[in-house]
Amino acid sequence: MRTLRFLLQKEFRQIFRDPSILRIIFMMPAIQLLILPWAADYEVKNIQLSVVDHDHSQYSRQLLNKVTSSGYFQLQDYSGSYSNALQQVEHDKADLVLEIPADFEKKLIRENESTLFMAINAINGVKANLGGAYLRSIIQDYNREVRLKWVQLPRFSPEVQIEVTSSNWFNAAMNYKLFMVPGILVVLVTMVGSFLASLNIVREKEIGTIEQINVTPIKKYHFILGKLIPFWVLGLLILTIGLIIARLAYGIIPAGSLLVIYTFAAVYLLAVLGLGLLLSTYTSNQQQAMLLSFFMMMVFILLSGLYTSIDSMPAWARAITKVNPVTYFIDVMRMVVLKGSGLKDISPHLFTVLGFAVVLNSWAVLHYKKRS
Repeated sequence: MRTLRFLLQKEFRQIFRDPSILRIIFMMPAIQLLILPWAADYEVKNIQLSVVDHDHSQYSRQLLNKVTSSGYFQLQDYSGSYSNALQQVEHDKADLVLEIPADFEKKLIRENESTLFMAINAINGVKANLGGAYLRSIIQDYNREVRLKWVQLPRFSPEVQIEVTSSNWFNAAMNYKLFMVPGILVVLVTMVGSFLASLNIVREKEIGTIEQINVTPIKKYHFILGKLIPFWVLGLLILTIGLIIARLAYGIIPAGSLLVIYTFAAVYLLAVLGLGLLLSTYTSNQQQAMLLSFFMMMVFILLSGLYTSIDSMPAWARAITKVNPVTYFIDVMRMVVLKGSGLKDISPHLFTVLGFAVVLNSWAVLHYKKRS
């Protein structure tokens, strides 16, 4: 224990002696947590719309007013030429083109049906899909409004009217920040923990102090614990700062217990720090460690369920998420923050991550070669 205490003193002094590490540890997560949730918005707005109106009727104007007043679309161009509208798309000035035929109102009144044409700029697939879905939904609403006006006696109308009421559980206002902020906080804790831990042993190799440690009677597990515990404490500190920012900046108060979050975080940090230490034993300089950590973090983030649903991924990607510790922590954070889940609810995730921690840290201890 005395040897471990001296190692911990050395590590903490080394960490707090370097101002650049302090900025990475404390300033970077705070700034990213304040900026990223505003940029990572699932809702698409300010869709540039070009309208080709061949009809210029009362019904076409009503439809256009309904589309532009929705808040999702901005009218970029209004003309009677489809070729001009298509040029707006080619020059990236318009995302969608809505063409209204010349007989729109006439067919709608006489034949009880009409056809609209919609052209979508699909370079940005997400914006194209959502923009097209928004526009179709608005047109369907307008269609229902028109039909209801024509029905003079609703009680005797042969058309069946179905009214749907809904309730949003765990996120009543559908506030995407409640969904994104816990996940982004997990990513920041993971990045700081695994990234700095992976550089730690490599830095000892580069400055030559690793050779001095190798000739001492320090045991391998003492050395690994001395490297792991300081960053484990700092990881919990970063989590605390992130939860404070989430409350002050976004008004997010976990529905569940903070004790549940910290219990899982304590085990989770053991896993990701063990991964960082394991990577550092396989690399010989900081550049290799940084590149390898960056590659793994990109895979972890993209296959964690933070931005896309895991259920929509192909089978091989879903298999990778099973061995991705970030997936489990993001799921737990959302369960506790939004649903108020307890330790019993997250126990499968907890034991899985505990298994990761045991395997990775044991691997790091066994692979670290202490030369005499």
